[in-house]
Amino acid sequence: MPKIDSTARVHPKAELADDVVVGPYSIIGEHVRIGPGTVVESHCVLDGHTELGSGNHLYPFASVGLPPQDLSYRGEPTRLLIGDRNHIREFVTINTGTVKGGGITIIGNDNYLMACCHVAHDCQLGDRVQMANCALLAGHVKIEDGVILSGHTAVHHFVTIGAISMLAGLTGVTHDVPPYMMMMIDHRTPRGVNVVGMQRNGLSGAEIDSVQRVWRMLYRGGLSKESAAKELEAAGLMTKAARNLLEFMRRSETGKLGRYLEVTRQERGGVA
Repeated sequence: MPKIDSTARVHPKAELADDVVVGPYSIIGEHVRIGPGTVVESHCVLDGHTELGSGNHLYPFASVGLPPQDLSYRGEPTRLLIGDRNHIREFVTINTGTVKGGGITIIGNDNYLMACCHVAHDCQLGDRVQMANCALLAGHVKIEDGVILSGHTAVHHFVTIGAISMLAGLTGVTHDVPPYMMMMIDHRTPRGVNVVGMQRNGLSGAEIDSVQRVWRMLYRGGLSKESAAKELEAAGLMTKAARNLLEFMRRSETGKLGRYLEVTRQERGGVA
């Protein structure tokens, strides 16, 4: 049986695995499902059509699965899906999706969301994402695997943050960030390659070198993406990582204001 503190309020229809722990004064709503090994500490609120996988840890005052902060929301049963082994720290807020955004917010596995972070409606987080204190995601944001968002970063809606990129503290992002890059406050173009992040995520030396070559060609040498690709191919240095970087940048340029996902806004009537 789940270990539920006597002061907690768990709806009779909520589904909790046998070893779930629910701390004092936490509230769990009717449509919540919580997988094995999950700990919900004191004063948390889990509501909405929310499903958590196994081994998650929610810290005091986390607010998970409440309605989206979107004026178009009319009480539809939109969802929040959270994977396994995520740490959701104090005062983190994660909202369910909206109908126009696909109806679901998704958090992957092994993510660490530090105190006071916000994940808005219809966001998609991959795996191993780290959001430092007070990092904020607007609606419809996509964060790929291995991204680090430093403290007080803010991401505009419909932005995509590429895999293993890193945003410095206080950085505001209004356009897609290519994978493997480092972004600094007040800089629209990447300040360099996240070499340490690539190493930690198991990319080879050849892949790291190819990405650094692409960065130098584009941001220091002024080459076009097409020319950079031809040079890498001719030298036999085109790797999967370099190809991923170039394709990501091409895709971003097709979206309005450098945000590829803007096309989804247009398809859904232009409402954020």
